[in-house]
Amino acid sequence: MKRIGTLLAIAVLMFGREAVAEPHTSYSRLCGDTLTMGNGLIERVFRWNGGNLVTIRVEEKQSGRVWINASQTPDFEVVPAEGSVSGCYRVERVDATELHPAWLETTVEFSMGGLDVRRVYRIYDDAPAILCRTWLRGGADALGRAESENPADRKNIESADDMQPLRSGGVLDRFAPGGNHWHVRVVEFRDVTDWNNNLVFETDIIPYRKLGYRGNLLFARSGIDEGGFFLLKEAPCSDVQLSYGGEDFTAEFGSFAVVGPGLKPEDLADGRWQQAYGCVLGVFPGGELEALTALRSYQKQLRRLLPGRDEMVMMNTWGDRSQDTKVNEAFCLREIRRAARLGITHFQIDDGWQAGKSPNSALAKGSFRNIWDNPDYWTPDSVKYPRGLQPVVELGRQLGVEVCLWFNPSVQNAYADWEKDARALIGLFRRYGIRTFKIDGLAIPDKRSETNLRRLFDRVTEETGGQVVFNLDATAGRRGGYHLFNEYGNIFLENRYTDWGNYYPYWTLRNVWMLSKYVPAEHLQIEFLNKWRNREKYAGDPFAPANYDFEYLFATTIVGQPLAWMEATGLPDEALALGPKIGRYRQIQHALHRGVILPVGDEPSGRSWTGFQSIDGDDGFLIIYREATPDAEASIRTWLPEGCRIRLTPMLGEGRPGVAKVGRGGCVTVRLDRPNSYALYRYERLGHAPRP
Repeated sequence: MKRIGTLLAIAVLMFGREAVAEPHTSYSRLCGDTLTMGNGLIERVFRWNGGNLVTIRVEEKQSGRVWINASQTPDFEVVPAEGSVSGCYRVERVDATELHPAWLETTVEFSMGGLDVRRVYRIYDDAPAILCRTWLRGGADALGRAESENPADRKNIESADDMQPLRSGGVLDRFAPGGNHWHVRVVEFRDVTDWNNNLVFETDIIPYRKLGYRGNLLFARSGIDEGGFFLLKEAPCSDVQLSYGGEDFTAEFGSFAVVGPGLKPEDLADGRWQQAYGCVLGVFPGGELEALTALRSYQKQLRRLLPGRDEMVMMNTWGDRSQDTKVNEAFCLREIRRAARLGITHFQIDDGWQAGKSPNSALAKGSFRNIWDNPDYWTPDSVKYPRGLQPVVELGRQLGVEVCLWFNPSVQNAYADWEKDARALIGLFRRYGIRTFKIDGLAIPDKRSETNLRRLFDRVTEETGGQVVFNLDATAGRRGGYHLFNEYGNIFLENRYTDWGNYYPYWTLRNVWMLSKYVPAEHLQIEFLNKWRNREKYAGDPFAPANYDFEYLFATTIVGQPLAWMEATGLPDEALALGPKIGRYRQIQHALHRGVILPVGDEPSGRSWTGFQSIDGDDGFLIIYREATPDAEASIRTWLPEGCRIRLTPMLGEGRPGVAKVGRGGCVTVRLDRPNSYALYRYERLGHAPRP
C-alpha cells in the first residue's frame, strides 16, 4: 500500500485560483482554465473543461518538440457522455518506499449525467511518461458499450459524409497530434504459456481511416522529424481482458486513442468506485532505442528492484514432475543441501507442502474451491512436516538458501475469502520469515475478482512492510499478463518439461528475447531444466537439451531471474561444477539487471547468433550466444552508436578480452569457437561516436 506524504495542494476549481506543486522535478498546476503537469522530460497541458480534461499540447523536452492536439473532444469518453460536468482537483506527493520511488499524484474528479469519474495522474521525476488511472461510479446504464463494425461492411467512400468514423465507447485517453506521416507499431502479447509458445506480435502500420488494433503498446514515430510518443495500456493481454470489445487502440491519420476500460455497465451497479484499466502516455526524442528506453524508464519505476529482496536464482522441484509425491521434510533438507552447492539462493516448495490438497496433487485429488472449508488448509502437512517448516527454513538460513512457498488463493465467489488468504500469507511471513510466494491457479473472469486479488496483494504488501515478493504465474487461465500487477513481484513465465519433450533451450531463449524488447527481462522468471533426464524422448533431435552444456542452459536465463526447474538431488555430480559460475553471476546480477536490457543479434532459432545488451549510461553488458551455427565469428547488431570503441571484459562463458570498434548499424564483431556457447561481457565506452 502506498504511503502518502505531505498534502501539497487541494483546490476546487475557481477561475483565477492556482494550485501548484513543484518542489521536485515533477509539477502540477491549475491556473484558470489550464491544467499543466509534467517533469523535466515531458509536459502535458489540458483545458480544464469542468474536470473532463481536453489535451491542448504535449511537449517532449529533450528535443523541445511540441505537438498541438488537434481534437477538442475530451480525453476520456464513454457512451453516452451527456449531462452537466463539474470538477475538483488535488495534488499529493507520494513518498518513496521499499517498493517504489516517489511520485506526484494529480487527482481530477468530475460528474456527467449519472456517472462519477476519478482520473488519477502519476508522474515520476525520472520518466518521460504520465500514467492515468481511472475509477468510475454510477448507475448500471451510465457506462455505454462500444459500437463495433467491420470496415468491410461499410459502403465505399464517395463523399465527406461517408468518411465519418464510428464512435468508440470507453475511450481511456486520446491524443491527436495531427499529420499524415506517422509510422506506428502496435505490439500484442500472449501469456497462457502452457498453450502459447509465441508471445509477441508486432504490427507496423501507417494510419489511414479509423481502425481498431489489438495490443498493450502503441509506438508512433513522426516520419518528418523523428521523435514521437507511446501509449501503454496497463491491462492483461488482449485476448483475456475483461469486457473486451476486440480492440485496445484506434488510429486514424494523426489521431490515436486507448479504448476498452475493462468494465461493463453491471460492474457499476452497486454504486461503488470501480477501477478501469490504466494507460500511459510517454514521449521520446529520436528513433527506436530512444522509444524503448523511454518505455523502460517508466516500467522500472513501478517496482524497485532491490538486491536482497528481488534478485534470485531460484530452484523449484516441480519441473521434474514428481508433483507432491516426494515433498516432505527429509526431501527438502536434502534438496537445500545440494542446492546450496549449486549456488541457488531461493528454494521454493511447490504444491504439496500444505495440509490441504489441490487438484494437481498426485496423492489425493483436491480442489481450489472452498479452500477455507478446511481452516488448516494452509498449515504445513503434519505428516510430511511433523516439526512444521522451521527445520527446513533454519537449514536454509545456515546455508544461504531462502525458503519460498507455493500458494493458490481461494477462487470461489470472486475471491471473497481474500482476507483469509492474506492472513495465511502474513502468518507464514511472521512465523517463518517466508517472503516469496508463487501465486498460482488464478482466474480473473470479472472485475470483482480483479479487485479482490488487488486487495489481497495490497494487504500482504502493507502488513509485511513491502518485503513480500509474489511470483505471478502466467502459464494458464485469465491472469494479469505482462502489464498488470507489475508492482507486486515478478512473472513466472512458463512450464516446460523434458518428460513431455517440450523443453528446448532455444525456445525459452527466444521467448525472453522477444519479450525483453517491451517487458523488463529482470521481472521474468526464466527456467532451465535437468538436461540428463528423459534423453530417450529427444532421440535424434539436434536441439535436445542433452546436446547443450549445463552452463549454457543456465546462461539462457540470466537476463531474467533464473529458475532451476528441477530437483537438485536428481542431478549428477558433474552438474555441481555450475556452482562457482552461478556464484560469479550473483556478483554481477544486480548490475546486469539495473540497465535497460534489450535484445541484440538475430532471433534465436537454434542456429543463430543472438543475445542481449544491458545499457547503463555509456557502459553495460553484452551477452552473446552462438547457437548451432558453423560460423565461429559474426557481426552482431547492437544498440551501441556507430564509430565508438568499447573494451570487452569477459565475466562468464567463453569470451576473450579485447577492444572493438562499433561498425555501421551498431554492429560488433564477436567470436566464439564452439557451437552452443556463450559469452557475458562487461563493456566500457572508450570514445563517443561522432555526432551526425
